[in-house]
Amino acid sequence: MKVKGLRWWIIGLVCLATIINYIDRSALGIMWPEMSKDLGLTESDYAWVINIFTITYAAGKFISGKVYDKVGTKIGFVLSIFFWSLASVLHFFARGAASLGVFRGLLGVAEAGNWPGAVKNNAEWFPIQERAMAQGIFNAGAGIGSIVAAPTVAELFGAYGWKLTFVIIGVLGFLWIIPWLIMNKKKPKLHPWITDEEKTHIVSGRHESRQNEDDLKGLSVLEILSKKESWGLIAARFFIEPIWWLFVFWMPIYLFKEFNFNVKEIGYYAWFPYVGAMIGSISGGWYAQKLIKKSTVDFSRKRTIAIGALIIVLAILGAIFFADTPIKFVSFVFIVLFGFQFSISNIQTIPSDLLSGKSVGTLAGLGGSIGAVSVIIMNWLIPIITTESYTPAFIILAVLAPLAVLSVYGLIKEIKPIDI
Repeated sequence: MKVKGLRWWIIGLVCLATIINYIDRSALGIMWPEMSKDLGLTESDYAWVINIFTITYAAGKFISGKVYDKVGTKIGFVLSIFFWSLASVLHFFARGAASLGVFRGLLGVAEAGNWPGAVKNNAEWFPIQERAMAQGIFNAGAGIGSIVAAPTVAELFGAYGWKLTFVIIGVLGFLWIIPWLIMNKKKPKLHPWITDEEKTHIVSGRHESRQNEDDLKGLSVLEILSKKESWGLIAARFFIEPIWWLFVFWMPIYLFKEFNFNVKEIGYYAWFPYVGAMIGSISGGWYAQKLIKKSTVDFSRKRTIAIGALIIVLAILGAIFFADTPIKFVSFVFIVLFGFQFSISNIQTIPSDLLSGKSVGTLAGLGGSIGAVSVIIMNWLIPIITTESYTPAFIILAVLAPLAVLSVYGLIKEIKPIDI
């Protein structure tokens, strides 16, 4: 049996995994106003719990990047989604901040693998000119998952309470493993369902020095870090990551504090900005792919990243000065997350532009881990700097976006395969 466009089926499943990933991680923030009452927890406890998640998430990015480079994307994704689904189910047994922190920690280390896994998967299954689009489709899963999570979790909470809600959404991940193992039998070169035309399209679309990249030896972490291009990617991830995570972690709390929203009201409003994220993911991939047909990978990636950052800055300034109602606030966040995903799809693709397949996961994981460190710092700062207003936090985000662009332009002279 031959399946036409098999690579698109594969990235579709990875997108679906990302949707499940975001439903699982978003549930805590959406249900927190009621969970905190049941468990006797405070906003400081919330900051502590999400930082446990973020710390293990940071470690998980690096660990899983190395694991994916060793065992491949097929088994890597099975391990990731099995353990994060298990972690979600275990939330049923939470009794306080300590047990909740343990379960969020397991969720973080397991969910982290989704990102370096996706970058590596796209390097295996897509030619250079299509990788940003593939990454955009994958990242759209984050937007779709967040869109679906808010109303779905709110409804499940209303029907079953928070404990069973965590169990129900955890089961989704276990079910995903079945079609993944059926569809992703082998790499493109050996897959029995791939057509000859698609196989040729994938291999011929790699850089000429990477035509046989499956045979190339993986690089050590020190070898990867010996190049300033790697640091350009790592610095960009450090600066840009808090922009996304502030809204993922704190938007439900913001709506609760600023507008006195309950769980259902948070569910009805919090999904909308992620529509912007979903559109931005696809648009950033499409725009870069269009540019690559006429120009270099370097110009295309950098221009797309810069445009996304400009959109972020303008939208954050709009939120600071004009977002005096819930509708206005979520509308400006819609634009912020559009700009973020417009840029990040191309930033996340850079490891596959620079390195061969057996090193892509490691660099992607390193970038994700360092990016998570800045999120930890931001989570620690939020309760301190937002006692009167969230404006200081928004100003920081408006500064971080240009710094991410400068990192790419300043440290990566040209986005192309590097020799080590």
